[in-house]
Amino acid sequence: MTDPTIFTADLASKGFRLRQPWQWCVGSGHATLALRADWQAQLLRAKQDLGFRHVRFHGILDDDMGTLICQSDKLLYSFINIDRIFDFLLSIGMKPVVELSFMPLTLSSGADLVFHYRGNITPPRSYAKWGELVRRLAQHLIDRYGVEEVSQWPFECWNEPNLKAFWTGTRTAYFKLFKSTYDALKSADSALRIGGPVTADSEWLEEFSSFCAKEKLKPDFVSTHLYPTD
Repeated sequence: MTDPTIFTADLASKGFRLRQPWQWCVGSGHATLALRADWQAQLLRAKQDLGFRHVRFHGILDDDMGTLICQSDKLLYSFINIDRIFDFLLSIGMKPVVELSFMPLTLSSGADLVFHYRGNITPPRSYAKWGELVRRLAQHLIDRYGVEEVSQWPFECWNEPNLKAFWTGTRTAYFKLFKSTYDALKSADSALRIGGPVTADSEWLEEFSSFCAKEKLKPDFVSTHLYPTD
């Protein structure tokens, strides 16, 4: 047997507030899950018991959300399912971290997919049309919820584009996607907050900073993902 570990505590010492950064956001699968009653009940309990304030998930632009389809060579936009999700989040006192992903089939440049719900991970055939989708969504959200509310939601362009599992394009192609997304959001209202490069393991941070400086972009935050195994 090993010797027991002994802990001691000075109960007379001055305490300090424990930082709880994990309360700021919880991650949760993909967007269509958020339309389910059981998901909503579980998130409400997580909010009540653990104090989570934001939730982030993939696939808000996926085809199973019906956000963008092409019919008779005409692009049709529908934000009804996005509205249902965001209405619920606001009703329980939470806010979204809006991950703009993945690529709608009608805009995609290839057929590469991820996960069982078949998120398309290819660059757009037209960056202009991608930007128009983002602009329309941003304007719709402002019209529905008000810019004071939506400006509190962090927007992220894609998810972990440095991993082949999530992005078949190059780093240069991602930076082009970011600029298109940045310009589209800011054209709706400059108060909207967007950041990147949303990479895994702190990659592309210096390159992202250099790109933004060169293009005179001013991201509102820098984000990356770290895991216990990193």
